[in-house]
Amino acid sequence: MKPAAFSYHRPETISDALALLAEHGDVGKIIAGGQSLVPSMNFRLARPETLIDMNAIAEIAGIEDRGDTLVIGAMTRHAAFHTPVCDGPTGAMLTRVVGNIAHYPIRQRGTFGGSLCHADPASEWCLVAATFDAAMEIHGQDGMREVGAADFFKGTFTTAVGGDELLARIHLPKLPEGWGTGFYEFSRRRGDFALAMAVAALKVEGGKIADARLGVGAVAAHGLRLETLEQALTGQPATEETIAEVAAQVPGLVKPSGDIHGSAEYRRDLAQAVVRRALNAALADCAVPA
Repeated sequence: MKPAAFSYHRPETISDALALLAEHGDVGKIIAGGQSLVPSMNFRLARPETLIDMNAIAEIAGIEDRGDTLVIGAMTRHAAFHTPVCDGPTGAMLTRVVGNIAHYPIRQRGTFGGSLCHADPASEWCLVAATFDAAMEIHGQDGMREVGAADFFKGTFTTAVGGDELLARIHLPKLPEGWGTGFYEFSRRRGDFALAMAVAALKVEGGKIADARLGVGAVAAHGLRLETLEQALTGQPATEETIAEVAAQVPGLVKPSGDIHGSAEYRRDLAQAVVRRALNAALADCAVPA
């Protein structure tokens, strides 16, 4: 299949892109890496009359380390994270995650911001953003606003970005030194969409879990931060037994839908397994005092 006819624009600034969005309204569509939009257009599931290509806007590409925060341009390619983009736990965690995103050629084109705006329930970056409280910098004709991850993801393929707005940057808080991180994803084949995945971060002091971050993805409309389980972990012995007990609560916290890949019951059990494995990986990654 080939896409329906469309007009094409390639702005070089945010203001030019916003002007084009205002001009073309609902018939205009932003294209970033195109790894999700172009296949949809080829199957004519999407038929935008106008494409507004973000690839020439240099100001929304690249990564800036601001000490306690990583500022990630929306047009930053997945491949930028193949090696750590900063020192410390967050850089290592992002590199662990990116290897699970599709295949190497796709990671050369797909973008961090495009993944967030597409808001696929099985998106690894959406899960990271939700778990670590990223703030999304959204630009429109009326100015800039920041939206936290809890309010950014509205549901499957739906976000807080309006039709006349664009996502410019993602502000991702960095974990301080001393945290361990883990990520685990299950899919039928490497590179396929995840059936379940989890990301975890633990801080261990004196043999006990002093703080925790935990999220699960591909088992709900969007990635979920499991704050209830973070609280359950905090103050407990930093052991695999603790992790197993906490992970056993996951099936009661998620309500996945069944599909051709597995029943809802199967996905609930899978969510428990990936959470346990991500937490164990984070525990192993911790610098645990003797």
